[in-house]
Amino acid sequence: MKKIQADYLAALRKLMAEQGIHTVIISGTDPHQSENPPAHWRDREWLTGFWSTNGTNGTAVVTPDEALCWTDSRYFLQATEQLEGTGFKMMEEDGPNAVNLIDWVTEHTPADQTVAIDGTTFSISQAQRMQQEFTDNQIKFVTDFTPFDTINPSRPTTPKNKLFVHDEAIVGESVDSKIARILEEVKGELANAVLLSSLDDIAWATNVRTAGDILFSPVFVSYLYLSPEERVLFVDADKVSEEVKKHLEKYNIVQKPYESVFDFVSRLPKETRLLIDPEKTSRTLYDRMDCTPVFGGSGIAKLKSIKNEQMLASLDKAMEKDGVALTRFFMMVEKEAPSGKLTELGLAQALRAERLKDPDCVDESFSSIIGWNGNGAIVHYEPTEESSMTIEGNGLLLVDSGGQYKLGTTDITRTIAIGTPTDEMKHDFTLVMKGHIALANAIFPEGTTGHQLDVLARQFLWAEGKAYFHGTGHGVGFFINCHEGPQSIRLNYVPTPLQPGMITSDEPGLYLEGRYGIRCENLIETVPAMQTEFGRFLRFRVATLFPFDLRLFEPAIMTDEEIKWLNDYHALVRSRLTPLLNADEAAWLAEKTQPLTR
Repeated sequence: MKKIQADYLAALRKLMAEQGIHTVIISGTDPHQSENPPAHWRDREWLTGFWSTNGTNGTAVVTPDEALCWTDSRYFLQATEQLEGTGFKMMEEDGPNAVNLIDWVTEHTPADQTVAIDGTTFSISQAQRMQQEFTDNQIKFVTDFTPFDTINPSRPTTPKNKLFVHDEAIVGESVDSKIARILEEVKGELANAVLLSSLDDIAWATNVRTAGDILFSPVFVSYLYLSPEERVLFVDADKVSEEVKKHLEKYNIVQKPYESVFDFVSRLPKETRLLIDPEKTSRTLYDRMDCTPVFGGSGIAKLKSIKNEQMLASLDKAMEKDGVALTRFFMMVEKEAPSGKLTELGLAQALRAERLKDPDCVDESFSSIIGWNGNGAIVHYEPTEESSMTIEGNGLLLVDSGGQYKLGTTDITRTIAIGTPTDEMKHDFTLVMKGHIALANAIFPEGTTGHQLDVLARQFLWAEGKAYFHGTGHGVGFFINCHEGPQSIRLNYVPTPLQPGMITSDEPGLYLEGRYGIRCENLIETVPAMQTEFGRFLRFRVATLFPFDLRLFEPAIMTDEEIKWLNDYHALVRSRLTPLLNADEAAWLAEKTQPLTR
């Protein structure tokens, strides 16, 4: 067993025994249910050894005799490798061999014994589902077990990074306007106040950002209370710059310490009908409320997901900047690949450096996923000093990356050939692209959800008995989180319809373990298509600007319409990026965007 995990596990079990706890469930997130939590709350990661700078979906369970870590199919290969020798066993949370975590805990915890969680890192909904199941089986349930300051003496502090104002000329809407719209939603849900816990909602509502609280996302650790009479931002004072202080004062937002939110909600009068999102608000915070909670808030996330005209115009500029950076990066890859000196980790560092040359780029939008051949089949692979492969010989290089520009957030995946690709690689790549194009070309009636469109991207793979198990598309924030709800395009049902102004990814893939991975991703904007006697119809506009690798297409299995889509897209890329490139770069781009023919 790896000594550091063995020591942590032993310390945790000792504390559990002292407090009469049989089973502990450890969240992989923070009090705001962040996908990529700050270091202070990455307790499950350091306890198990299953980690990534991009964050990993996982929940750990520890009993006196067993240590398990549940994760989804995106991380099966990664978790299997990283958990080896830690004392933790991977459990599949989805797929044909899935085991339900709550069912397992119920079956393996004797009646009258205690299951414990840290209620600050579990949402109300999660904790309620657990409590109902455990109570039905005569199992005790406590939500105030907070062991990690005790067993991890080097636990990082909560983040203290300075805030800054996101220019409203870029955003296209004032804080007053956003708060007015939020309070209309609150009123519509029969509440008279709201407490926002989701960090991207708060950053959007206040037009405030930071760098460093959460890796690759400019959101900041805080809560926001809004009512017609009062506006309170719960954030530590040492994070508030003079610029932000004046900004908050301009919009009558009072600043209070982050931890004071617990006392604040405990003092709200009973007649306060406080709107809270049960999927984002922590159980501990809920338990402190003496007012009247109202569960809801999905309409606020929808407000954030629909970008205004100024945002969309700004995002187009960010896409041009990103396309220039990618052109320079892939030119370097093509030139240097024959040397056999390129590595996955070196490429990740080079791509980050290329993007950050632009003064509008604050950070990457996630740690680049750069996988050569077999590593490309690990869906969320992240090269490290230990895992980084040298790019040599023939094969496929998968590059999934993005930038956090003040003008918008980008996310793009390209799979390119190095050396000579096999016929099988070209065939598989073309199947993935046929699905990508089918989704990009979709026209659909207003009210359609991503769930109803998802099969368009999978149909060509399914026809040959092939599949991928992640979602086809996620919402993307505007200089906020790269992954943003509430809309998505995936197999499981998500009720939010796609609406004009939403930015969503289009990213089908195929992963052959130990051989290669393929993913092709653009960001697409939902826009109006037509109005007919049957109602309003919508379509997608492609926002991303960079070519696909022409060497990987198998034109014989493509339709004329698919080839036309590709050629039209490449013509758009060429027209938008060429004026921003020097002569050598423009010549390279012209070659990569020449028309595909049979």
